[in-house]
Amino acid sequence: MLTADRDGDDQHFHNKYKLDDYEEENGGGGGGGGKRISTDLKVKDRLRQVSSLFSLRDSFADCSGSVSILPICATIIMRSSGGNGAVSNHRKKIRESSLGFRVLLGVKLRRRISHEGFMPVVSLVSALILFLFFLISVLAPSPIGRAENVRSGSNRLAIFRVPSSGGSSGSDLWSSKSSDSYYGCCNASDKYYEQGLGTYPNHYLLIATSGGLNQQRTGITDAVVAARILNATLVVPKLDQKSFWKDDSNFSEIFDVDWFISYLSKDVRIIKQTPVLDPGRKLVSMRVPRKCTPRCYETHVLPVLKKRKVVQLSKYDYRLSNRLDSDLQKLRCKVNYHALKFTDSIRQMGQMLVQRMRMKSRHFIALHLRFESDMLAFSGCYYGGGEKEGLELGAIRKRWKSLHASNPEKERRHGKCPLTPEEVGLMLRALGYGSDVHIYVASGEVYGGEETLAPLKALFPNFHTKETISNDEELAPFMPFSSRMAALDFIVCDESDVFVTNNNGNMAKILAGRRRYFGHKPTIRPNAKKLYKLFQNRNNRTWEEFASRVRTSQKGFMGEPNEVRPGRGEFHENPAACICQKSDRESSNGMSQELRFIDKYPTGNSTVKGDESFTDDDQDEFDLDYVEAEYLRRRIITNSTDPDHDIMLKSEEPELEEMLSD
Repeated sequence: MLTADRDGDDQHFHNKYKLDDYEEENGGGGGGGGKRISTDLKVKDRLRQVSSLFSLRDSFADCSGSVSILPICATIIMRSSGGNGAVSNHRKKIRESSLGFRVLLGVKLRRRISHEGFMPVVSLVSALILFLFFLISVLAPSPIGRAENVRSGSNRLAIFRVPSSGGSSGSDLWSSKSSDSYYGCCNASDKYYEQGLGTYPNHYLLIATSGGLNQQRTGITDAVVAARILNATLVVPKLDQKSFWKDDSNFSEIFDVDWFISYLSKDVRIIKQTPVLDPGRKLVSMRVPRKCTPRCYETHVLPVLKKRKVVQLSKYDYRLSNRLDSDLQKLRCKVNYHALKFTDSIRQMGQMLVQRMRMKSRHFIALHLRFESDMLAFSGCYYGGGEKEGLELGAIRKRWKSLHASNPEKERRHGKCPLTPEEVGLMLRALGYGSDVHIYVASGEVYGGEETLAPLKALFPNFHTKETISNDEELAPFMPFSSRMAALDFIVCDESDVFVTNNNGNMAKILAGRRRYFGHKPTIRPNAKKLYKLFQNRNNRTWEEFASRVRTSQKGFMGEPNEVRPGRGEFHENPAACICQKSDRESSNGMSQELRFIDKYPTGNSTVKGDESFTDDDQDEFDLDYVEAEYLRRRIITNSTDPDHDIMLKSEEPELEEMLSD
């Protein structure tokens, strides 16, 4: 079609200008027509140039169908236009070609207007444009570098995308390295048992615990050791029934009291009921300072006990030094990990919940989530809730007049803020746990409700609680009692393959120590100081980079053996004196019947005198709860440098410790 069209154009040109006839008609002629012939020759020459330009146009038309051969075609065209025998005068050729183009365009324009329109003109212009594009593509710099920069820039905007699934199912996620080389041990030295009970006759020690279930558990454990130090008979501790938790359960309704008494019969004499006091004699109630050393008890409590025969220690939680001799530390472990056993009804229900989680998946994670409004208000942290959050949590903070104005950014920077549910989910995914992992959540009333939990549920859709895997009828005997409900969560968390917490409260510490004692099962504690920066800048990183940095930050916070230096951390969290190591030979042979004890603590009755040698870092780690530690730091101002002289403390902030304990 294109060839035929060109042939038609040529015929039209020859018909219109009659070039051949004009040459024949004027080819001869004498001198009479010299001037006319001279003029006609010029016209004839111009017409030949126009004919040559038509050939040039045909060459362009042949090339217009393919961009890839455009450079070759351009060369051919230039050669054809320059090989017509008129190369001798280059400037004249340029002028003539310019004139020819104008004539050609004029002729084509008139013909298309009168016949077929502008299509040939469009074809010619298109060919020229394609040629220009080719030149630009050759001369312009490579766009690859710029494209990489643009791609990098766009990734900075939407680069942080959590994989929809993924994660690893490797055994390293569900077990601790080298855990087979360690075991829990609580047998005291021969010298300890040779001393016997040594109980003073008619000396009775009463204990009134404080706080929630796990805070009370620490008080019960230390009460047994205190009775041993004072050589007193211990009355079964009285549980806190008036605190924030409002649970009127007594000891025997949560723990197996007969087992408790019999298991410790060689360590301390324990009775169930308070002895009858002499008529007219009042019960003496004392409150010892936190971290009270054995010397503290012997100096200030024992004289009163000898005189009054019966003494009650009130608000009893974390009232015993973190540093004791090895035998007393082992007694702590014996009480906490063996003597304190939940009642049959609680244990049966707890085991049923564990079995139901096992039916859903071979492995599961248990999360203890502290994200109640009271906890957040006291921490002084900000979680992005705007003015509404500020007003609500600010109103709660007003309950504690001693609290200073908070600096949310500083609190978070120092690792004082509990992780949000979303942050916990991101941490777990970054550590390698996939979205298919089943997660059991033990929590109170989460601030923000379902909206706050939504990101965690999106990251881990297999989200369970004791309410979702049981029915109301099964939970009915426990629901009116917060401590019994907490005991169910305790059992599931203890039996889980991996335990994780968003805080460093009492339950987290108790379970961390227990899981170390019984085989170093993975226990993930957030390294909040380092994770803070990662969460804050996560949108400026790739997911792979974020996950890698989370894994690096969490080294030493995963429940592995020897993560914490002996003597550091709260004893209930890191019971180093009760962790024994097998010899190399025993570890390789898997022997366990004759385990060699490697003790890093001295035996005997030597006493570490006081806690005055603690560094600031030690003290921060030893306090029962980071929120309470901060409260005490802000509140306690004393003129005395010896805590042993501060036996009778002033009244503390109402319900503060109970509200923040668990």
